[in-house]
Amino acid sequence: MSDKQVISTSDAPQNDAPYSQGILTDGLLFVSGQGPADPDTGEHVEGGIDAQTEQTLENLQSIVESAGGSLDNIVKVTVYLDDIDDYDAVNDVYGEYLDSEPPARVCIEAGRLPGDIQVEIEAFARVD
Repeated sequence: MSDKQVISTSDAPQNDAPYSQGILTDGLLFVSGQGPADPDTGEHVEGGIDAQTEQTLENLQSIVESAGGSLDNIVKVTVYLDDIDDYDAVNDVYGEYLDSEPPARVCIEAGRLPGDIQVEIEAFARVD
């Protein structure tokens, strides 16, 4: 049986829901869906889909780094959008973070996301 380690960092938003920011087991990191909350205030950032995507990716990056990895270690991403018309705008920001050897990805319109945010991203990474 493998050990699992809960990954938690104050550099990403904390929550009171029954889930972890990330779980590391057997060199695989599973990062829970991250949204555009500022980790210092807990409030969602303003500025539309560009700003929300950037903050979401910053939060994701903080969790991966706290597990000893980097964005380059991400192998699979799922992007949830409240409006698929934001696809191109999200790609523009996403490409600034995950441009060299980008991970496999799924992007779907989810309808309504928690807190009426515009984007949520979950990821899986290989962290040795």
